[in-house]
Amino acid sequence: MFEPTIWRFGRLADPFAGLHDFHWDINRLFGNVGSEIEYPAVNVLLGENDAVITAELPGLDAGKTDISVKGDVITFSGVREAGALNEGERYFIHERTDGQFSRKVRLPFHIDATRVVAKYDKGVLAITVPRAEEDKPRKISIKAE
Repeated sequence: MFEPTIWRFGRLADPFAGLHDFHWDINRLFGNVGSEIEYPAVNVLLGENDAVITAELPGLDAGKTDISVKGDVITFSGVREAGALNEGERYFIHERTDGQFSRKVRLPFHIDATRVVAKYDKGVLAITVPRAEEDKPRKISIKAE
């Protein structure tokens, strides 16, 4: 008989509209707190004999970046310096991360650490990771008798 909705201006009123906006604002403000967001985001392209890992790292000082390999895990870490603010300046929006970072990527094969090659060009770090010879699939011939 009585419905809990209010008809105004030709549409139903949403009693939770303000709550949805508040929820959106809180998630935007505290979205990464308490969660482990891995930085930097990476793409990993797998080939038959190697993998190429790419990561966007604008403003990276390549001299302050370390890459290490152990088994099937490659780790790269470094520091991205914060931009210096002049006197009287302050951030209005500050979304780009700075400071130290470390990222581990586990590959589905063992890595030949002696042949890993890393390049940094236009803000993108590209690491070519070759598969170890002993980990490559081998074709075995069958002898018929």
